[in-house]
Amino acid sequence: MDSARRLTFGDLIREHRRSYPDQVALVDGEVRLTWPQLDERTNRLAHALTDAGVGPGDRILWLGQNSFRIWELLGAAAKIGAMVCPGYWRWAAPEMAFAIKDFDPRVIVWQDAEIGDTVGKARAEIGDSRRALWLRHDAEGPGTYESFLASGAPGDAAADVDPDSALLVIYTAAISGRQSGSMLSHRNLLAMGVSAAWMGDIGRETAFLGAGPMFHIGNYQFWGIPAFVHGGKNVIVRRVVAEELLPLLAAERCTHAYLMPPTIARLVELNREAGHDLSHLRASVAAPLWQGTVPTDISRFTRNGGGEGRGYGQTEVTGFAVTGAYGDSGLGNAGRPGPFAAVRILDSAGQECEVGEICVRGDLVHLGYWNRPETNEQRFRFGWWHTTDLGRREADGTISFLGTTTRMLKSAAENIFPAEVENCVEAHPAVREAAVIGVPNERWAQDVKAVVVLHPDADPVTAEDLIEHCRARIASYKKPKTVEFVDALPRTKDHAKDYDALDRRFGGGGYPGGEQLGAGR
Repeated sequence: MDSARRLTFGDLIREHRRSYPDQVALVDGEVRLTWPQLDERTNRLAHALTDAGVGPGDRILWLGQNSFRIWELLGAAAKIGAMVCPGYWRWAAPEMAFAIKDFDPRVIVWQDAEIGDTVGKARAEIGDSRRALWLRHDAEGPGTYESFLASGAPGDAAADVDPDSALLVIYTAAISGRQSGSMLSHRNLLAMGVSAAWMGDIGRETAFLGAGPMFHIGNYQFWGIPAFVHGGKNVIVRRVVAEELLPLLAAERCTHAYLMPPTIARLVELNREAGHDLSHLRASVAAPLWQGTVPTDISRFTRNGGGEGRGYGQTEVTGFAVTGAYGDSGLGNAGRPGPFAAVRILDSAGQECEVGEICVRGDLVHLGYWNRPETNEQRFRFGWWHTTDLGRREADGTISFLGTTTRMLKSAAENIFPAEVENCVEAHPAVREAAVIGVPNERWAQDVKAVVVLHPDADPVTAEDLIEHCRARIASYKKPKTVEFVDALPRTKDHAKDYDALDRRFGGGGYPGGEQLGAGR
């Protein structure tokens, strides 16, 4: 009886094999997989993983760029109860080593192209004490992903998997200066896929270009998972190169794409000469940047969001928990919760108030952070997930996002948490303390600026020295672009670093929130 009441991500693939036998599910370069082909490959992979000792609750780490194989790993893990983490391919070696130690995967699938040197350094740092099976995916022969998959049997891997078990893990939310893996369950992903598809008019006819990074929740919500849930097509590109994306958008007749404004501007420029037919593509975000070259999306997501699809969310609530798609646009800058989430604005005692912390419960709330029991206990207090973001319930029932209680920076689509960068800067022997602020950048939203106090007896150090110090230890987009040296950091009354004073002095601003699209994380 229990099995008859359970539906998992693996069951979705099994059903699509029967419902859409001729439909293409995944496209990646020369690879084109129909739903039956994807079902068989995920069966083979699931059996191979089981033969290698991988079972319920075990972990698989992907160290590479976007690939159809991430979808395969999710499908195979879903069939045996394991979980998959697509790691940041832009991690520096120490960050990568930390993730390997923290996540403790049974299998690591890695890529040599572009990041092989970083993977090698991370592997050397952790030594041979880890139990993981390493499989290279961008090669052929023994010890590779494809040979491993081929070793598995093609029959259905019919395990009884709990839909409330973790499937997708995304490292996010620097807590006390370190990242943590947000565990998203089958139920989380299916609920998100259904609700987001309703907002965006996603269906079998959808062809989604997944140009966003697959270590980021945005690529899954807009519109990878919704297309997957409804039997549509996911087109994957390894990384964003506008010259390669343009003909692909036309050839695959993509209806949706995850693209950043600079890429959109470049595509428009290129297509003036190329003249590709992009009439099937819908501009759901940043529509003016397309300059009329593609139709504007008229789905609920865009229509009820003032033309920009506004909302509030974070990885930990599987993307958007609040959007303008539900009800009319209203007074609040974020909108209303959808059918799989309830939201309360709570004070420190857990009582509902007018202005306080945005707290969420429901099928979109993640299972917590991997290996962070104390943090999870604190963030799930009073029976709600505490987002650490401030909000207000407006008179018409809509919600306004007011800002973060833990300051965050934004560079293009990437979230940068000051504590993580500060820890890195302060690891330099010449640095006594540091504070990180964001300064506006017209193209990328914000640049990272470090304000640094040196030890009085330290050897001479330059701004470039500190930038290079960070470049070797954290992902390049997180490193400071500029450094200011001061005698002392300003302090608040409770002796904390006074970031507002630093913003005023050094031109900080442009933090995500307020009226901006996609408020929150």
